[in-house]
Amino acid sequence: MDINEGLPVLDSHRDLHIWIIENLKMLPVPEAAYGVFFEEHCYIILHVSQSPKSAQEGPRDLHYWIGMKACEEAQGTAGAFVQRLQEALGDQVVQHQEAQGHESDCFHSYFHPGVIYRKGGPASDLRHIETNMYNIQRLLHIRGRKHVSATEVELSWNSFNKGDIFLLDLGKVMILWNGPETSLSEKSRGLALACSLRDRERGGRAQIGVVDDEVKATNLMQIMEAVLGCRGGSLHTATPEKRITQLQKASVRLYHIYERGKDLVIQELATCPLTQDLLQEEECYILDQGGFKIYVWLGNVSSPQEKKAAFSRAAGFIKAKGYPICTNVEVVHDGAESVAFKQLFRTWSKELSWKKRGGKDKPIQIKLDVSKLHSQPELAARLRMVDDGSGKVEVWCIQDLGRQPVNPKDHGRLCSGNCYLVLYTYLKLGRVQYILYLWQGNQATKDEIKALNSNAEELDLMYQRALVQEHVTMGSEPPHFLTIFQGHLVVFQGSPGVNEKGHPAPATRLFHVQGTESHNTRTLEVPARSSSLSSSDIFLLVTADACYLWFGKGCNGDQREMARSVFTVFSRNNKETVLEGQEPPSFWEALGGRAPYPSSKRLREDVSSFQPRLFECSSEMGSLVLTEVVFFSQEDLDKYDIMLLDTWQEIFIWLGEAAGEWKKEVVVWGREYLKTHPAGRSPATPIVLVKQGHEPPTFTGWFFTWDPYKWMGPQDSSEKQLELGLSRSTGTVSTSTGTSSSDGSSCTAVSGSLPREQLMHQAAEDLPRGVDPARKEFYLSDSDFQDIFGKSKEEFYSMAKWKQQQEKKKLGFF
Repeated sequence: MDINEGLPVLDSHRDLHIWIIENLKMLPVPEAAYGVFFEEHCYIILHVSQSPKSAQEGPRDLHYWIGMKACEEAQGTAGAFVQRLQEALGDQVVQHQEAQGHESDCFHSYFHPGVIYRKGGPASDLRHIETNMYNIQRLLHIRGRKHVSATEVELSWNSFNKGDIFLLDLGKVMILWNGPETSLSEKSRGLALACSLRDRERGGRAQIGVVDDEVKATNLMQIMEAVLGCRGGSLHTATPEKRITQLQKASVRLYHIYERGKDLVIQELATCPLTQDLLQEEECYILDQGGFKIYVWLGNVSSPQEKKAAFSRAAGFIKAKGYPICTNVEVVHDGAESVAFKQLFRTWSKELSWKKRGGKDKPIQIKLDVSKLHSQPELAARLRMVDDGSGKVEVWCIQDLGRQPVNPKDHGRLCSGNCYLVLYTYLKLGRVQYILYLWQGNQATKDEIKALNSNAEELDLMYQRALVQEHVTMGSEPPHFLTIFQGHLVVFQGSPGVNEKGHPAPATRLFHVQGTESHNTRTLEVPARSSSLSSSDIFLLVTADACYLWFGKGCNGDQREMARSVFTVFSRNNKETVLEGQEPPSFWEALGGRAPYPSSKRLREDVSSFQPRLFECSSEMGSLVLTEVVFFSQEDLDKYDIMLLDTWQEIFIWLGEAAGEWKKEVVVWGREYLKTHPAGRSPATPIVLVKQGHEPPTFTGWFFTWDPYKWMGPQDSSEKQLELGLSRSTGTVSTSTGTSSSDGSSCTAVSGSLPREQLMHQAAEDLPRGVDPARKEFYLSDSDFQDIFGKSKEEFYSMAKWKQQQEKKKLGFF
């Protein structure tokens, strides 16, 4: 497409569109070549989500990618095309400027199992990838944890190091060399990338060999030395990747940017925590997050000139601040902000956005219907309820650093000076499931908190690591925790029999009843004085002679009904209901006399409209490092991973079964994440520890689809070989180890052509030995494959992964 011609027609059935800038033209990249980028060129990437969940909420993403050796003319042409596309698509587009090697997490999330950087430019016919291309010699340097990249480097031993993975691609043979300091996770992801290359570029026909131990892999080393020559000297240490920690991301500054005559004025407005009302619809702002990412926000009535100048203003700001020119830039429009941008603010209300644009709609309120929780995990996730609370409940109090069982009649009666373990047992899909709540009183000592965690660990071992652990702070209990006590949770100040100062419990006690239903009601003891009252709420006053239920003028019928239910928990004979303004003298005498208290109606809490975000967790010099997976699915959870799912009201930390490194640090990481979050998050936000294979619906409901049986089957044999370091043969090439990729593809010893009857509609256990259940179609003969699928293997493997899965399901190969 020429810059003066019309814009390309978009395929509405595809979520990803990529164009390359070649000879000042914008030309489509073949789908089979998605994820391959040539360093001398610029690319334009448009993502339009096809997910029903994000189609209504998420904006489109338009990326402008600059190769490290791209000329200024190509960059200018790409910029002009991006501007035209943005104008055609409207303000619902988030624009990104990406530099090679410094791309955003959003960019990397499109490409599984990784991005490949190639030298030079593609062939003149722009095929990018030539299927069945065997006459090739190249070396790829593979790096990265969750987001993997492979860079073409010099074909020499000098390119190698101890800490990374290298792929020597010789056309018919691909040799994956694992550095001696690489982890199992890195090896698995390196092999996934090699398998992807084999399938896309060679139609699945190339042989892959893996060098995990040079001494054992003599045949492969001979091939490598024949190409690279004999290696002289020892390997050097890998250069550490520069990774941004959460502490660095915590610094945010908002600037108002405008023109005064011919001068551009940049005025600092605020630092974190930022509030949404700082953004005015007629203005333009720059938000600087720690110098590693720059956001440009454009109000919905900002001028066309300001919109066109967004990237140039960001470039001027970056230059003025002395930041690297490769600093990531994101341009967002009023009402179409990205999730990452919105979460830099203390709260973000859709209602406020609607009001600013003159809207009259109100946010949809989700009502509790416990009968649908098991059939609709997305509802369970939104409501934070695994079920109706009718399962088995066991409670222990932490005393003398041990756990003491609590009598069932006292369940729900907790003390602020103590810590408790609450074990909830329920059934899900016919399997027994567990949630262990670790409840921490706000006056508990450090020793008691430490004992709480150690006792939880003991229980987890007793239940064979099957417990979902949720850390709960007094006053911030999640709905399900409140539900298992039927809304009768009562928290007393201090410890049993004493108050918070260690003195005997007083005869007169005042309790604040908050809530309208069993899943949101808690009763907390407050100082027994008149100033503790509030006209919006309900209070229980307990004296030696009577028990008063006090209704403030601003409370509603649901509050009163729930309070009457709580009233029955207190076993006093003389119970009396009192309305505000009609109190007997004895009521005020018990509180030490009248005193002023809040009488205005409490404002409704602002409910933030944040979407969930998924991150991979790791550590850099003792500091938390998070890598976001933007368009996440269950496939992004790898057994080697530690993942953090932020739903705003809760923090889930998911532990893969092989995630040994840093496993003991995960709860500390959750707290560090909350502490360093730019929005000023509450440290009392519940932290839920979830283990692979034991996910509750409050976790799985945040995923578009979830297969509960995915991790129940036997481990793939090739995975076992990787972990045990066994040798095996891959076709004619000897390997030291074999493994499977994180997306289920694997390198296998069986080659095609098995009869279709042995493969179609067959369960994994009924397949011939050596057949990978995830790639049954690969073992068909070429003629059978063409007859069944209506295309060649090369054409099939060049399709998007989701399209492959659809056809396999339809034809009985899934």
